[in-house]
Amino acid sequence: MRAGVVVTAHPGVEDLAVQAEELGLHSFWLNDTPMVHGDPFVALGLCAKATSRIRLGIGVTSPALRSAPAAASAFASLNALAPGRIICGIGTGNTARRTLGMRPTTAATMENFTTALQNLCAGRTIEYREGDRVRNVRFLHTGAHANTADPIEFVVAALLGPKAAAVAGRRGTGLISFGLLDPTAWQALHDARRHAAHDTPRDPDSRMDSYVVTALHILDEDEDPRGDAARDATGHIVLSLLAFAADTAADARAFAEQLGPEEREAVRRLLDRRGTTATAPDRHTKLYPNYLKRIAPEDRDLILPSLMNTLALVGTRNDLRARITTLEQAGIDELLIQPVIDPPTEMAQLAKLLT
Repeated sequence: MRAGVVVTAHPGVEDLAVQAEELGLHSFWLNDTPMVHGDPFVALGLCAKATSRIRLGIGVTSPALRSAPAAASAFASLNALAPGRIICGIGTGNTARRTLGMRPTTAATMENFTTALQNLCAGRTIEYREGDRVRNVRFLHTGAHANTADPIEFVVAALLGPKAAAVAGRRGTGLISFGLLDPTAWQALHDARRHAAHDTPRDPDSRMDSYVVTALHILDEDEDPRGDAARDATGHIVLSLLAFAADTAADARAFAEQLGPEEREAVRRLLDRRGTTATAPDRHTKLYPNYLKRIAPEDRDLILPSLMNTLALVGTRNDLRARITTLEQAGIDELLIQPVIDPPTEMAQLAKLLT
C-alpha cells in the first residue's frame, strides 16, 4: 500500500513536504478549513516549488467555499507549478461549513461542482450560473497561467456513504474518507461506485484510487495501548468525531444516536466542558477551536479506547501491518496519516512501516 500525509497549512509547511518526498511518500495533502487553518492553496504553491515528485492534494474543498471558476483557477495554477502532480479533493464541506456554523451542501451540488471542475481544468467550456443568469465560461489564458494540459486527479470525500460513492462512480473519480478503517464499509463504497459507474463513459486519464485518512501510533515494547502517548497521537481524530456528534446531536437523525452509551456520554462531557449545548447557535465557536491539532492533556479522558481502535491505527508493527493488509485487500490504495505530535518522526515511521 502507498503512504501519504495530511497536515494543516502553516508557515514552513513546504519543509514538511520536502521531508515527505525524501522519505518516499506518495502524496502530501492540506486541509481546506478556512476559519480554522491557513489557506491550503497558498501553502501548496510553496510545496509545489519546493518539491519535484510527490503528489500534492487539497483534502478537501467544497462548492460551499468557492465557485467552480475560482476553484478551477486555483487548481490549474497549482498544476502549472507542479504539472501532473495535483490532486483535487472535493466534498460537501462537512467540516469547513460546520466550523462556520453552517450546514454542508448536498451530494447533488457536490456532483455538479465536480463536473464543472473536471471540465474547466481540462480546458473545456461550462455553463456557469448565478441566479437566473447563465453564461458559457472557460479559461481565457492558459499555458504559463493555468495548466489544462496535464491531468489533475479528482477524489470525492465519502462522508455521505453510498451517495458520495455514486458521485465518484458517475464522475470517474477516486474516493477519500476520514477515519474509516472498516474493510466491510469500504467494500460497500466500492460496490456503490462500481454500480454507479456502469455504462458511464470514463476519461482515459482519470484515476479512481481510494484514500483513507487516519492517525498512527506504533507501540513500544510493553507500552500501554490506552496510555497518554497513544491518546495524544490519536486524540485529534477522536475529538473530531466527538465534535461532529456534539454539533449534530440535536438533529432529527443525530449521528450521536448511532454511538454507544460510553461514546454518547463523552459527547455530553465535551459539550459541558466547552460550555455550550447542541442547540446553541454559536456552538461552532466552542467546539472547533484547535480542530485537528494536538489535544489538551485535560481532554485525554475523552479519547475512548473504543474510538481509538475504530478511527486510528494503534498497535505493534506486526499488528498494524496485518490491519493495513486487510485494508489493502478491501481496495484501499493509499494510507494517509494526519500527524500532530512530531510530524517528521511520524512520517518516517509510516514510511518504514509500509516498506
